[in-house]
Amino acid sequence: MRDPSIVERATSAVTAVVDELKGSWPRQVSVAAAVRAHHANSVTWHPPQPPDAVFFAASTEDVQAVVRLCAAHRVPIIPFGTGTSLEGQINAPLGGVSIDLSRMNAILSVDATDLTCSVQAGVTRKQINDHLRDQGLFFPIDPGADASIGGMAATRASGTNAVRYGTMRENVVSLTAVMPDARAVRTARRARKSAAGYDLTRLLVGSEGTLGVITEVTLRLHGLPQAIAAAVCPFAGLDAACDTAVAAIQSGLPLARVELLDELQVRACNIYSKLNLAETPTLFVEFHGSQAAVEEQITLFESIARDHGGGDFQWSTRPEERTKLWQARHDAAYSCMVLRPGAKVMATDVCVPISRLAECVTLTKRDLAESGLFGPIVGHVGDGNFHVAVLFDGDDAMDLARMQAFCERLAMRAIAMDGTCTGEHGVGQGKMAYLAAEFGPALDLMRQIKRAIDPDDIMNPGKIFTP
Repeated sequence: MRDPSIVERATSAVTAVVDELKGSWPRQVSVAAAVRAHHANSVTWHPPQPPDAVFFAASTEDVQAVVRLCAAHRVPIIPFGTGTSLEGQINAPLGGVSIDLSRMNAILSVDATDLTCSVQAGVTRKQINDHLRDQGLFFPIDPGADASIGGMAATRASGTNAVRYGTMRENVVSLTAVMPDARAVRTARRARKSAAGYDLTRLLVGSEGTLGVITEVTLRLHGLPQAIAAAVCPFAGLDAACDTAVAAIQSGLPLARVELLDELQVRACNIYSKLNLAETPTLFVEFHGSQAAVEEQITLFESIARDHGGGDFQWSTRPEERTKLWQARHDAAYSCMVLRPGAKVMATDVCVPISRLAECVTLTKRDLAESGLFGPIVGHVGDGNFHVAVLFDGDDAMDLARMQAFCERLAMRAIAMDGTCTGEHGVGQGKMAYLAAEFGPALDLMRQIKRAIDPDDIMNPGKIFTP
């Protein structure tokens, strides 16, 4: 049982912080129940845990002031971008102040020569690409949601383009972050590479707000390709589809996107996104390059698919057809709900070496069937990452237990194959239990880093590590 005096002191500290926030920034702080509820987990099955107050920051200086106040009272801080994270990263299990960065949505600079841009943390990925379109540039990282750049950096996001353009880890040049002692630090300059000191940028990318609050990000940009083509290819089984993707990667084919949808996910896309595809395991593929290069890539991929039993291969360069196809893929998390109306969704992911991909996907499909569970599989198979959206009855304790046991087996299966329990969703609250198996003694080193930077554990406590 928790010491009542500790609870009383914590409550007193939160009250003091909230009172000062309301007095100094009356238009930027809210304690309304609806606002607080909006700043707790609402995307997946993880129970929502709202903060005690929400502060809407307008600048790095605002964030510093709030962090300084919270640090003085040892009150938790939970960074918030758009609220689309999937593992409870925005929950406040110990209460505290949610710092909402959505008003920090300015694009600060674009340098077309250096292929970089600097933005505030609240800028979203679609906002960046709308701004860049007339300059012939784009930012390639595309998680399904229109997430904020700060949140994407904090969770080391990726998406359908990762097979060619990498993840946030490869596309963040530098960061500005407010640390637990309220210092604002810039982790690097804009040079394309550096051998100076510790790589603080990579330390903060993927830290999920547990080390500091990211307020500005400098990103790597890419030129829009001259030609783009999208293709769809059905297969008789998941193993054949996976083997085709792996063979294409191993052949050196520079695929921009290669996405796997099992027959359930194809059915959901047909219903929700009004596609008209055969309900069988299917690959969505995209090719970037010059006109000649794209045509060559299409020919080679079609040949590889045919060797693995691929069916009717269809491709198009028409923007409206490509947009419809990839919007359907991005809407996969929502579309699967039409397959079991009223069910809760547990969206989980793992990533394995591509040599083990077909085996892991096949075993996972079998595990679902043997467990009496229902869940589509979709994945960025070019880099060994796939997702399962388990649909279950949240009011049925046995169904919930089956879902949780399945997720544990999936994570441990991936780790046993020298993979990871999360390819892009992050750890948050949902996957803390698997880190010891994945990292061994290295997990203790992570804890030491956390304690050294945030000794009072005010930065997003209860995420990645247990409180």
